[in-house]
Amino acid sequence: MIPAAVALALAHFGAPLAYRLAAGRWLARPWGLERGPRRPTVTVIVPTYNEAKFVEAKLDDIAKQSYPKELMEVIVVDSASSDGTAQIARRWAAEHPQVKLLVVEEPERRGKAHALNAALKAARGEVVVITDADSTWAAEDTLERALSWFADPRVGAVTCLKKPAGKGAAGVEEGYRRFYNAIRVAESKVWATPIFHGELAAFRRDLLEANGGFPTDLGADDSHTATLIALKGYRAIAPDDVWCIEAVPRKGYHKWRVRRAQHLIQHFARAIKRVREAPGPFRKVLLAEAWLHLANPWLLAAAALLLALEAARGSPLAAALLALGFLPLACKPYRTWVAMQLYLMAAAIRNLKTKEIAWEKEAK
Repeated sequence: MIPAAVALALAHFGAPLAYRLAAGRWLARPWGLERGPRRPTVTVIVPTYNEAKFVEAKLDDIAKQSYPKELMEVIVVDSASSDGTAQIARRWAAEHPQVKLLVVEEPERRGKAHALNAALKAARGEVVVITDADSTWAAEDTLERALSWFADPRVGAVTCLKKPAGKGAAGVEEGYRRFYNAIRVAESKVWATPIFHGELAAFRRDLLEANGGFPTDLGADDSHTATLIALKGYRAIAPDDVWCIEAVPRKGYHKWRVRRAQHLIQHFARAIKRVREAPGPFRKVLLAEAWLHLANPWLLAAAALLLALEAARGSPLAAALLALGFLPLACKPYRTWVAMQLYLMAAAIRNLKTKEIAWEKEAK
C-alpha cells in the first residue's frame, strides 16, 4: 500500500503544481481586449440581510465612486431583515439625493439569488453589478475600471481580485489569496475564470436575462452565472487592476470557509456536465478547476489513510512518510494548501446534508 500512497500523494500535489506552472505562462499573455472610453449605464445591486452595521458604509462606498452618477442606479434588495437595514437605506437615500437609490423588500429570506432576481426585475442598466454589503471597493475608480472592460463586446462579465481585511485563522486567508488571485488573472487571460466574487461581479444585463437570471438552487450564483456566460463564448474575467477588500469573520472562520467551499463544489459539479460546450481555451480551465475542487482533495486523504493503516501494522517507512507529511505544516504555503483541502472535503460531506443557500451570518 505504500507505493499506492506515494503515487496518490504525488498525483495530489502534482496536479495543482502543473496548473500553477501553466498559469505562470498564461500570466505573461496580453489581454487581447479593448478598453474604451464608452461608459455603459449600470445598476449596482446590494443584497442585504441584517446589514444595519454595514449598509451605510457600503452605500458611501458606492457614492464615492468616480463613475458618473447620471449613469448609475443603486438597488438595495433586503431579505426580511429584523435590524432595520431597509429603513437605514431609505434614510441614506433621502440624505444623498445625487444617487438614484431604490429599496426593494422581500417578505421572506429565500437566499441571495432570489433577492438578486427580485432586484433584476427593476434594473435598467446595461450592466448589472452585484456587491456584498460588508465589502469595500479598494479605490474610487474601482467601478470605472471594472466597467471599462465592457467596451469590448466580447466581454460578458467582470469580477474583482480580493484582499482580506484580516489574516483569518493562522494566516490561512492571507496566504490563500496571493495564490488564488494569480490563478484568477491567468485564467482570465487564457479565456475566462469560472470563479467570481460577490464583492464585485458585473454582468451584461441582456446575458443575465437570457439565462433567466441567477440560479436559485445552488450557492455560487455569481460564479455559475459567469461560467454560463463564458459557455456562450463570452469572456468572463478578473482584471489585475480591479480590487476589493473582503471582510473576514472574527468568529466562525472555519464554518465560513466550508460554506464557501460547498457553494463552489455545487457550482463545479453542475458546470462540468457542460464542459463540451465550452470554448477550447476555457475547457481546459474548467476541467482543471473541477478536478481541483471535486477530486484532488480526496487523493491526499486516501494517501494519508493508506500510510496510517500501514503505520498501524508496524511499518516504520509508512510512519516516517506520514510524519514527513506533517512536518511542513510549519510552512505557511503548505499549511494553507492543506487547510484548503480539508475545507473542500468537509464541504463535500456537508453538501450531502444541506446546500446552505440561506445561512446564519458570521460576525465580521
